[in-house]
Amino acid sequence: MQRKSLLIFILMVGVFGILNTEMGFIGILPQISARYDVTIVTAGLLISLFALGVAVAGPTMPLLCSRFNRKYLMLFVLGLFTVCNLLSVFAENFYFLLALRVLPAFFHPVYCSMAFTVAAMSVEPKDAPKAVAKINIGVAAGMVIGVPVSNFLAENFSLAASMSFFAVVTFAAMLATIAFVPSMPAEKQLGYGEQLNVLKKPLLWLSFAAVVFLNGSIFGVFNYMAEYLAKVTELPAVLVSIMLFVFGASNILGSILAGNLLSSRPLATIKIFPVAVVALYMLLFAGGSAWPFMALLTFLWGVLGGINGNINQFWVSRAAPEAPDFANGLFLTAANFGCMGGTAFSGLFIDNFGIEYVVAGGMVFAAVATAIFWAQCRSRTANPVKNAVLAELTA
Repeated sequence: MQRKSLLIFILMVGVFGILNTEMGFIGILPQISARYDVTIVTAGLLISLFALGVAVAGPTMPLLCSRFNRKYLMLFVLGLFTVCNLLSVFAENFYFLLALRVLPAFFHPVYCSMAFTVAAMSVEPKDAPKAVAKINIGVAAGMVIGVPVSNFLAENFSLAASMSFFAVVTFAAMLATIAFVPSMPAEKQLGYGEQLNVLKKPLLWLSFAAVVFLNGSIFGVFNYMAEYLAKVTELPAVLVSIMLFVFGASNILGSILAGNLLSSRPLATIKIFPVAVVALYMLLFAGGSAWPFMALLTFLWGVLGGINGNINQFWVSRAAPEAPDFANGLFLTAANFGCMGGTAFSGLFIDNFGIEYVVAGGMVFAAVATAIFWAQCRSRTANPVKNAVLAELTA
């Protein structure tokens, strides 16, 4: 039991290191813009192209790497992130820095999909959601800690110190993997064709669409949160930072809560969740200008954000349990497409009606997700062919 707990902890640290690298650059974009003499929009390519690389690689790289020993793959990915992060410290040219960002992005889904799969397989099926929730804590921590820490190091020490932090975390996870993670050869040698066969399942595509809209409903609004807090709630910069930290910290609480909910009552949780998101956005629209109320809503929003990530992974992976790494890669792709699509859709409301209407985009996406989830739950209950999936959900 202790070995399994240690394994899951190491995977959580590894995911934290990778998400820390991905999200941490958000906190240092102004310093990068100044150092390399590029606009903030150009510097933003370090974020957007990384996300695009993850979205493209999500369904392909885990599939191509599925026949290799998982421990060695983990070491390769963590080593690649460490080397690229270290080289970033000394990069003198912006486009070289950009290349150092894009290269490891293609291997991001390899590590993260394996982490979800290994965590779920290391425990009894009924406890899998709790194990996966611990990996999602690493995701949330990467988002919570990565941005403020990178910003603090860049502001108080140097940009090089900030980038070195990314390398140190992934290097520490690599050393822990070498020392404590056992060899994990691929046991079920599913052919590439066999894994691709899951794409013929309508259930998988419905699950993919549900995740796109659900994740878009959360991050399509969250990505404009700083602007919303500054202009609608009219908070000073320091309180905006605190509220963003509250959102991220409550993400961790949401991940812990989700593990218990998805283990005990999965279908009820999945049916209620998008409705709760719509209700939250209605409250946000009605009372987002009052900062004490907004503080409470930010906390609740963060909890829902943590639950959201777990539901997304749970729903896609259960739609294709025969190809877990491939399914987890599809989950990462769906989540990234949802983030990009939701951000663009909510942006239309901002452009046409103002920042206070950003929640309308989130409500539309959450309403579509509700319709898909409810239709799937009803279909899984009524259709005998799909009862096997329902049994897996409630095992």
